[in-house]
Amino acid sequence: MDLNANKIIRTICYFTDNPTPKTFALLDKIGEPLLAAGYEIQTKRVCSSSIKKIKELDLKFTDESHCFAVGTLDVEEVRAQLDGLLATKDVSFNIDLTQKRIEQADAQILFEIIEREPRKTANFAYVFNNEPQTPFFPSASYQRDGFSIGLQPTDLSEDCQTLDEWLSKLKSAWDEIFEICKKDGGFLGIDSSIAPLFREKGSLVNFIKRLGFDFSQSVTTDTYLKVTNFIKGYNPKPVGLCGLMFPCLEDFELADEYEKGNFSIERNVYLALHSGLGIDTYPIGIDERPEMVLGVLNLVQGLSNKYKKPLSVRFVSDGRAKVGENSDFKISYLRDVVVKAL
Repeated sequence: MDLNANKIIRTICYFTDNPTPKTFALLDKIGEPLLAAGYEIQTKRVCSSSIKKIKELDLKFTDESHCFAVGTLDVEEVRAQLDGLLATKDVSFNIDLTQKRIEQADAQILFEIIEREPRKTANFAYVFNNEPQTPFFPSASYQRDGFSIGLQPTDLSEDCQTLDEWLSKLKSAWDEIFEICKKDGGFLGIDSSIAPLFREKGSLVNFIKRLGFDFSQSVTTDTYLKVTNFIKGYNPKPVGLCGLMFPCLEDFELADEYEKGNFSIERNVYLALHSGLGIDTYPIGIDERPEMVLGVLNLVQGLSNKYKKPLSVRFVSDGRAKVGENSDFKISYLRDVVVKAL
């Protein structure tokens, strides 16, 4: 099957407890046969629990195609390390609240980031029952050495007339990547999560519309369940989250639906519960009530634990926009919107 020019790897992420500049040479070597097979590699990432070494690499290497993560930290670690993390160029981290009694102070960490370094809200998430070794940031967390691969698979839907046609292309891409990487002892697997980006062929909402649905209508069909069942069942070497992402501001046509009132926080939670991975790049006003964030965190924690399902919460702010005002993120992969109340 010809996958044409839409073979896009969002990221190859290397996990190591000892990150050094040589890690990038290793990532380059991993990428060579994938590039030869016609894949575009957007980013190469490194995740390690060694905060000190990650910060050192961030100072030297961060650019549009290289970024870093220190994985999962507890609340006390975040408070101790926050100054340093906010001073980095592109280092992601998350807080695991799966079993913690969530307090207002936990929600306040988000508002502190908004006040001090709002751009870093895109690098931070709360996670629940998280799966390690996902290459997608900020949910990534280190468990063992090796590398995992995540795609931007919505682009493969270009020219597809049916859902099955797209899913068949996904499987062909996974199988090809598996055959290329399987002999590498460090290959941890493929995170087959659906990670949309921008408009048209990169947008999941655009594809749903091409199938003949409007977005609101699609929410009460089993379309998304079919996708998640497929990506979990036909991935030859699954690792990480392997779920359906609804990144509110990264999928620009989903952002359009948000502005129309069709992607409320309630609908986001509903889709996350049955098919998705949580609340992702969801806009928040600087004047949003902290108790609303606390309520969302408690709800997502409860649902994640009830259904033993990985979920996360990533709110983003530009540090200026209040509820009812236009955002101005100045980040190319986030669409600006009129921010709504939670």
